Amino acid sequence: MDLAVRSYGPWSPENFSWLGSAHGTDSTQTITLVKSLFSAKSYYTGNQLIPGGVALGQVTSAGATQGMYGPYDNTASDGRQVMVGHLFGTKSVTGSGLYLGAALLVHGTVRLSKLAAITADHGVDSAGQTDVAGRLVYIA
Repeated sequence: MDLAVRSYGPWSPENFSWLGSAHGTDSTQTITLVKSLFSAKSYYTGNQLIPGGVALGQVTSAGATQGMYGPYDNTASDGRQVMVGHLFGTKSVTGSGLYLGAALLVHGTVRLSKLAAITADHGVDSAGQTDVAGRLVYIA
């Protein structure tokens, strides 16, 4: 087991400026990310990182990844077209594993302007905001 301390690009230390408050951060859900679903994203190919704040959707179609999570995509047809929340912390995608353990923020306040400053490829659109209405509040 490798317990070495690592520093990754602009997300070290973790950038939580996209959170509008601490509300909801104590009740994140433990999830599994499918690394291959992120491979076309600019942050994945450029830095080998998935930054905290990225919008996520759950795979609901039958198969080995059913019940796991990937980037929210309003045009997807595997379940990820419904936004469920945000990745709570930055994840490194280096290594050979197919899946990553992560935390999902499902309740709280998100600052869209700060989210865009972390990555323009965050995935939040008006349809996604509607999907999480009542659980997540978006502010400038």
